[in-house]
Amino acid sequence: MAKLGFLGLGIMGLPMARNLTKSGHEVALWSNTRSKAEELAAEGGAATVYRTPREVAAASACIFCCVGDTAMSRAVVLGPDGLLEGALPGATIADCSTIAPSVSREIHQACQAKGVHFLDAPCTGSKPGAENATLTFMVGGDKAVFESAKPYFESMGKLFYYCGGPGMGLHAKLTQNLVLANIMMAFNEGIVLATKAGVPPELMLDILNNSAAKSGLVAFKAPYILDRNFATNFSTKWMHKDVGMALDTGKQLGVPLPVTGITQQMFQAAISRGFGEEDFCSTIKVLEELSGLEVKKSKP
Repeated sequence: MAKLGFLGLGIMGLPMARNLTKSGHEVALWSNTRSKAEELAAEGGAATVYRTPREVAAASACIFCCVGDTAMSRAVVLGPDGLLEGALPGATIADCSTIAPSVSREIHQACQAKGVHFLDAPCTGSKPGAENATLTFMVGGDKAVFESAKPYFESMGKLFYYCGGPGMGLHAKLTQNLVLANIMMAFNEGIVLATKAGVPPELMLDILNNSAAKSGLVAFKAPYILDRNFATNFSTKWMHKDVGMALDTGKQLGVPLPVTGITQQMFQAAISRGFGEEDFCSTIKVLEELSGLEVKKSKP
């Protein structure tokens, strides 16, 4: 049994932390919404709620974070009462959040200066992957540190990619989300066009799933669209955030990302229409409104 910490109990973080407790570890919990931590601790297992990230760090040998954005990550690690104020020398902080690689490297340097190990370890798999402990992790930082912490990651995921030094896990994650967002927009355009022309959407989806255009993302998301179910597995606002960071990285590295720029604007349009908290497949509703139709199951 290891002494672990977990900060951030949102759509992804809550089931991730739950899987750590189910694996028999002692887990120190902190959430900006304290009631979430208290509810998880009440489920049983060796979970304890703490008032601050600093207190979590003081009770843990390895601490995981899964928070919403770059500012949150910086605050919970480097801010007042943050992890670095309580972490013991030799402890490991693994940030599973998707944040700016440049800021993650700054956090790594601050931790290193105090003798604390830091990994950027963003994950993919959305809510089902977090619930079923089948997440895929992309890891940056010292490889030996990752190998030491890997048994704890294995309580939350199934695939692990060591991507290189500090920030490299985040570069891989942002690339993946860039591709996902662009595929989503391509599917939105295609299925709205086909539906407007009179092709039943179920038929068009079957054609896509049995052609060179087959996509795992489309196969997973399209049934939700046809059922008009936009319950959040991964929200529009967070994908918009990640696409924006990919564009920022492209600017820093001198890489043009023209398609991604348009995708970001379509995601912004969806947020402006009030779809930010819904799953990112809800972006199709922007095109539907402009085209005067809904993509849904045909009547029997």
